[in-house]
Amino acid sequence: MAEWRRVLLGEVIELKRGYDLPTPTRKSGSIPVVSSSGVTGCHDEAKVQAPGVVIGRYGTLGQVFFIREPFWPLNTALYVRDFKGNDPRFVAYALTTLNYQAAVDKAAVPGVNRNDLHRFPVLWPSLPVQRAIAHILGTLDDKIELNGQMNETLEAIARAIFKSWLVDFDPVRAKVAGRDPPGMDAETAALFPDAFEESPLGKIPRGWGVASLDEVADFLNGLALQKFPPTGEGDLPVIKIAELRRGDTARSDRANSHIPPGYVVDDGDVLFSWSGSLEVCIWTGGLGALNQHLFKVTSRLYPKWFYYFWLKEYLPDFQAIASGKATTMGHIQRHHLTEAKVLVPPSDLLARAGAAIGPMIEMRVSNKIEARTLAAIRDTLLPKLISGEARIPDAGRVFERVT
Repeated sequence: MAEWRRVLLGEVIELKRGYDLPTPTRKSGSIPVVSSSGVTGCHDEAKVQAPGVVIGRYGTLGQVFFIREPFWPLNTALYVRDFKGNDPRFVAYALTTLNYQAAVDKAAVPGVNRNDLHRFPVLWPSLPVQRAIAHILGTLDDKIELNGQMNETLEAIARAIFKSWLVDFDPVRAKVAGRDPPGMDAETAALFPDAFEESPLGKIPRGWGVASLDEVADFLNGLALQKFPPTGEGDLPVIKIAELRRGDTARSDRANSHIPPGYVVDDGDVLFSWSGSLEVCIWTGGLGALNQHLFKVTSRLYPKWFYYFWLKEYLPDFQAIASGKATTMGHIQRHHLTEAKVLVPPSDLLARAGAAIGPMIEMRVSNKIEARTLAAIRDTLLPKLISGEARIPDAGRVFERVT
């Protein structure tokens, strides 16, 4: 431990409160505005150059954000004004391990006191050790971020193909106009008709069918899981609307595992919150128990990508219905699923669309599960590395096995 020393935090960095920026004075730009909860918009001026570190001062106390570009820190946050020669990314990781409750002031609205933080005793390594730790943890975080960016791209591409082929009928319109569908091989193009026909929904591609959402998929409503209290053995995290939005069960209630198997949620399941905040997602937060106000959506007849994207297509309509309810928690009813009509292409075209779209959806699931694994490794290594408990060579071997 010769490369480590005990110091006060104010000896190794200087913190400063962020700057006022009333909403009416914000000007459109590309500079991120960072509050205690993260980036909350953009401005046309930067107050701090990158790299930077921001800490939540009010609201989400102690949230730490590593900022890679010039930014404007809001007055609800603290930022590192001076790194005093230390590695900025290491500083960000070190700051996540502090006990911020010990620096909360007694004001009417509790906040983190900068001067108290400066007096915190910390174990601080030499710059080479800082850089080694930042490299290990930063590489894990970079891979997690890359997976997220890749998933956004995969979702956008898959949905674009879905809309072009099955909602906007672009290949059919091209053939009706006497043109070859652009960017499509002849074998796939031959699966699309060259004419439309009348239907209850208006003109649709010839030979296609019309069905209700609840005909193409089964919508299983969750349980009132307070009736299944945890036993302390093999309990499952309860997946509610909050978990659906966060994508994890880190702060979830627990229910016992003796629930009907259909109500167990696993990675890759499609979940749809029909009450409150209406959202659709492909779950990747691990095993859990399906709570009421959520549908688990499955189908014995159609592939996952098909009913997932049709749900996404109708989501704005469902949200509008829910927002119009004169209740604290707007919702939709099952008859809305029946009234939502989808177009069903012939089986050969459905299979060809699945060959294009399905693998991208499955890759998204794999990427999210990998990111979850990497995050767990990072969260295990971080306090051990920052405290000096874990030696760099040992952590490096773990790092090499997973990257």
